[in-house]
Amino acid sequence: MRRPQLDIQIKTPEQIERMRAAGLVVFAALEAMREAVAPGVSTGDLDAIAEKVIRDSGAIPSFKGYHGFPASICASVNDQVVHGIPGNEQILKEGDLISLDCGAILDGWHGDSAITVGVGETDPALLRMAEVAEDAMWAGIAAAARGAANGRGKLTDISFNVEKAVRKGGRYGIVDGYGGHGIGTEMHQDPHVLNHGKPGKGPRLVPGLCLAIEPMITMGSPRTAELDDGWTVVTRDGSYAAHVEHTMALLEDGVWVTTAPDGGRARLGDLVTSRQP
Repeated sequence: MRRPQLDIQIKTPEQIERMRAAGLVVFAALEAMREAVAPGVSTGDLDAIAEKVIRDSGAIPSFKGYHGFPASICASVNDQVVHGIPGNEQILKEGDLISLDCGAILDGWHGDSAITVGVGETDPALLRMAEVAEDAMWAGIAAAARGAANGRGKLTDISFNVEKAVRKGGRYGIVDGYGGHGIGTEMHQDPHVLNHGKPGKGPRLVPGLCLAIEPMITMGSPRTAELDDGWTVVTRDGSYAAHVEHTMALLEDGVWVTTAPDGGRARLGDLVTSRQP
């Protein structure tokens, strides 16, 4: 059987700068929600905060209405992995772990990012899981930057390094079937980016390639199920999950994490492009 041809959109540096503008809107929305997370706050409250930040910035929430999704963010609490639907009836309580996923469209270009944060006093083991997920995300982004720089990088080098970092961090489940993706004039584009696998496979990592890198890990089994709402993905064993994400772009002289305020320099150093505002 022939493999279907991937439709990978390669961006110009000028287009990536426009993605950067969208990415900063997403960052601002996530930071506003991070500050608001507290016991007694509803996930509906967080959704309203994000939507206001996005629209006040002249952007559009990319999640709202996407294949019928009813909100501007995904809010996934505890055993919810991804795609949780926020609502006023879902009230956060002390010790919860919440993943907040947010996207925005500005002038036709997308940004997409996610964070996982504890609510009030949270089990350090849960916060450590979120930290491992974040370290794995940055390991994947660094692998992409190195692969593009040496001209030998392939897509699954990202997957391999995400998995390697998770395994180094502890005994966590790596959720299968969900992962990162291409991004640009649409929120989800080719290629799909798994969070596990062998290196050296798939499309080449080249300047102009833009990807959302998003590890999803659990405290237990990686097996998941989708709830009857048609969106919310939960762990089958009820274990808590963490989900983090950044949008990154490859340029001739390095990587640009468009949803990070410093472009990724604090975590990636000289791997980051010189095209910084």
